[in-house]
Amino acid sequence: MAWQSRSHTADPVDVLIVGAGFSGLYQLRRLRERGFRVQLLEAAPDLGGVWYWNCYPGARVDSHVPLYEYSDPELWRDWFWSERFPSWEELRRYFQYVDRKLDLRRDIKFGCRVAAARFDEDRNTWSVTTRDERTFEGRVLLLCTGFAAKPYVPNLKGLDRFEGIAHHTALWPQEGLDMTDLRVGVLGTGASGVQVVQEAAAVAREVVVFQRTPIIALPMQQRRLSAEDGVKLKKEYPDRFASRPLNFGGFDFKRMGGDSAFGVSEAERRRVYEGCWSAGGFSFWAATFGDILINPASNRTAYDFWREKVHARVMDPAVAETLAPAEPPHPFGVKRPSLEQTYFDVFNQSNVTLVDLKAMPIVEAIPTGVRTTSRSFDLDLLVLATGFDAVTGGLTQIDICGPSGQNLAETWASGVATYLGLATAGFPNMLFLYGPQSPSGFCNGPSCAELQGEHVVRLLSFLRDEGVHRFEATAKAQATWSQHVEDIGAMTLFTQADSWYLGANIPGKPRQFLNYPGGLPLYLQACEEAAAASYDGFDMAR
Repeated sequence: MAWQSRSHTADPVDVLIVGAGFSGLYQLRRLRERGFRVQLLEAAPDLGGVWYWNCYPGARVDSHVPLYEYSDPELWRDWFWSERFPSWEELRRYFQYVDRKLDLRRDIKFGCRVAAARFDEDRNTWSVTTRDERTFEGRVLLLCTGFAAKPYVPNLKGLDRFEGIAHHTALWPQEGLDMTDLRVGVLGTGASGVQVVQEAAAVAREVVVFQRTPIIALPMQQRRLSAEDGVKLKKEYPDRFASRPLNFGGFDFKRMGGDSAFGVSEAERRRVYEGCWSAGGFSFWAATFGDILINPASNRTAYDFWREKVHARVMDPAVAETLAPAEPPHPFGVKRPSLEQTYFDVFNQSNVTLVDLKAMPIVEAIPTGVRTTSRSFDLDLLVLATGFDAVTGGLTQIDICGPSGQNLAETWASGVATYLGLATAGFPNMLFLYGPQSPSGFCNGPSCAELQGEHVVRLLSFLRDEGVHRFEATAKAQATWSQHVEDIGAMTLFTQADSWYLGANIPGKPRQFLNYPGGLPLYLQACEEAAAASYDGFDMAR
């Protein structure tokens, strides 16, 4: 069955995209430009992907601008950010601006939460059904669901009996929720937990922070951006964007130190740490020394510096020790750091209480709040900042069934296996972006959307030009890539933490590297090699 040109109107479309975040919208634009007939399905009523759902108090991006936007001058020339780390409100406005520039929504169906997908072997097409029983058909199914599409709600005994308000941060009411004078409990200390705590501490009667593992949060160093700042910054945009493919995480960081933390004097090491600390954002994570994430001794120097900074801000020594213990809970940086503005300072306030769940675990939720092994806490609002079934959850929550009759969740039940983090054997004509075994959670989202995304555009263009009507990752290529991911990961310290990078935050989920740990440059090199070899990691039928 031949690919259809853009001028035709008959179904099926050439490419059916799921998800209207950075990746999905990039694909929609670029594939339209290449003459593909494209339809995008989005569960939310508007653009933005995770930035439609993220509207909890304090929600903002942890990647600095201009790295958290598209690199096309047509889109950045007239857009000016008001903050270095934009809020969810500003990101929503940005997506509306992008839509006005590119007229994206004419090919988007909103309110379409995909429930199932079936591959038709006779026609080599995918039939996709939404929860409201609408059906769409495409030759290629392109999943852009992101790594944070399935919120994780823990099995907390008694939660259904809690008489107050309870919300997961990813399922926050769109109309907002005023925390003024409420007794607020926050379960979880990842990025959303940190942000909610900062906001709640300023207005709530009481804030109880339930901490299981200390969060190694770094200073955001947020600042307002004037119009003059924006004009000056735009002069740097081309060089900053050009540096992304050369950086491990698709950022524009330049390493301030050398290859090893012990390759310099103690004074020089501290100078580098102070410089990255002052720079803010992920600089202290990504721009100090080359061996921080592979050498335990070097890693410990970074942790000890961080701990010193925290203890200087928290007045109660016992609270400071709970937040930043002498013995690291895990190596620095092997869990994604959160960025904070006032998080550690709020523990000096009389209305904020820190509960160490390792010392007093939660027993159950009760009608009036939460009961631990030591005492009960009365709450009006319980915030579940408990994260996501990350990277794979957005894909496996859809009943995607290949020709074998086995769905994707069943196929990956014992562990994920992919080719280039783009495709998986047994599911022909299906690709996914920002997904498992790609740079994903280690990479800045818009950078990955464009740089990984452009390889998908090239692949689909190649398949069309070659008259390929069916393609599928080979078992051999998939096994080789999956082993490569594990081999690189084994050289790092990431294995020494139970993180969502390894799926360890979800009970029963196989423990493996869900994100490609080799960095963006090495990943892009692998994609280039695949293209040069005419994508011989795929079986193709013409």
